[in-house]
Amino acid sequence: MTDEYTEAGLQRLLAEHPHIAEQGIQVARREHVVVLTGEVESDQRRAEICRLVTENFPDIEVHCDIGVIRNHVPVDHEEL
Repeated sequence: MTDEYTEAGLQRLLAEHPHIAEQGIQVARREHVVVLTGEVESDQRRAEICRLVTENFPDIEVHCDIGVIRNHVPVDHEEL
């Protein structure tokens, strides 16, 4: 069972955890599932966030719908 206190606890965990400190992830309840949305810079970061949430809140079902932003150094010159 999830409620607004669980949502707040998840948001606090993501923002205050020393290895995550992530404020760009949104937490939303959808029926009996908590959905995490937002974007991070790597697959590893997304996996770490999902792992952290499921370890700290084992009694709730979590769906990680977190996208990965690809940040690459440009290889071509931009013509203006």
